[in-house]
Amino acid sequence: MTTSTTTTPATSSSAPQEQVFDLRSASIPSFGALQQARSQVFKTKRSRDAFAREVATMESAGEEGRRKGLGLWMIGEYQAAAAQLAQYAGDDVASFTRANALVSAGSAKDALAIFKRLSDAYPNEPRPRGALLEARLEADLQGGSADAAFEQLQKGLGEAPAVFADSCEGRYLRGRVSEHERKYGEALDHYEAAYAADPTHRGLLFRAAHLFERCGEDQTALRYYQALTQMLPIDRNVLFNLGMLYEDLGRDQQAAACYEILLRNDPTDRRARLYSQDARSALSMYYDEDLERKEDRLNAILRTPISDFELSVRARNCLNKMNIITLGDLVRQTEAELLAYKNFGETSLNEIKEILSSKNLRLGMAHEEAVASIEAAARPRATGENSELLNRPISELDLSIRARRTVESLGCLTVGDTIQHSEEELLGMPNFGVTSLTELKRKLAEMGLRLAESSEPKK
Repeated sequence: MTTSTTTTPATSSSAPQEQVFDLRSASIPSFGALQQARSQVFKTKRSRDAFAREVATMESAGEEGRRKGLGLWMIGEYQAAAAQLAQYAGDDVASFTRANALVSAGSAKDALAIFKRLSDAYPNEPRPRGALLEARLEADLQGGSADAAFEQLQKGLGEAPAVFADSCEGRYLRGRVSEHERKYGEALDHYEAAYAADPTHRGLLFRAAHLFERCGEDQTALRYYQALTQMLPIDRNVLFNLGMLYEDLGRDQQAAACYEILLRNDPTDRRARLYSQDARSALSMYYDEDLERKEDRLNAILRTPISDFELSVRARNCLNKMNIITLGDLVRQTEAELLAYKNFGETSLNEIKEILSSKNLRLGMAHEEAVASIEAAARPRATGENSELLNRPISELDLSIRARRTVESLGCLTVGDTIQHSEEELLGMPNFGVTSLTELKRKLAEMGLRLAESSEPKK
């Protein structure tokens, strides 16, 4: 069964039959054409159901059998599609569709030989090679260690033709390698370059949205999730993630709409029903705006990746193995839990405590205490003649992603917060260089503002 969903409810049975994609006679020159036709099929629930009934009536042999297999993939019957298309190994479109069906059904290993044949037959086409490398990665992840799987992916990327490197598939897979290595800024750069090359790559859009959200880039994550919702059929996980992101942003009406779409397509989905009830309840709740501001400031800090800080190799390796990725993950640990881990000693513990202290946090800190601590460390909002200017959100500076991440990691929510920091302080932050500093200073100068003077004595 497909895990995808349409975006409109079913209509009454008395309504006239909708015209859907004509699977029996339409030209299907490529897998890309099949994907485009799939969006037409999923335009409404009624059109999808009508298409599924048509597929069920088709013969299982000859050209009609080949088209039936393609139709089964279109409606998400992946195992049936793979079985039906097995007899058409000499047809490239059927073979590529079958391999994709195998991957979607959780049998990536069985798709490798097909993708290998197609990537050899079309060496300068990035799609089959990208599918081969990703399927091999998924197969390796199912059967062994993640480090070995990504090492093999890195090797495959090195062996690919030069034309593959800057393709959407090439940049996407390099982004996955960087993400595995916890080089999140580098991974996001690759994902954005891949999106510029092909904004319709579903796997890319989903991973980019998820990683941007983890890194605190909620608005950018929202853009990627919304792009996914324009591509029918919508995967149910996209709607769940988008709904939760809307809730985080305080947009409960839109969150509830996401869950309602899920319920219209599957009224028995208990998770969607619970989420919908929570979102609907939130619409009538009273919100303390001051508390929300404190929570936003805390969340911006807790989402800061550990990789942004200078740590010894031993401490970094231990944290990686413990799956501690952000400051939020770290705060939830106690000293005893960290020291109980193999090779994690007092020296590493002191490094960690120093990092947390710089953010007014400590190990084992209760959430309420963290909120109060962050607020106590925050500078008061500006008052007086320039208060309106200084209290503008940093989004109005329209900074590049790299510069904005650094400013947000310092806990800055407003323009006034930003100008409390000096050039030296900003340049000391990971991934913030002279180019980012020049950009920030130019934006501030346009507002008639400048960064704080350094507090260090001049030599």
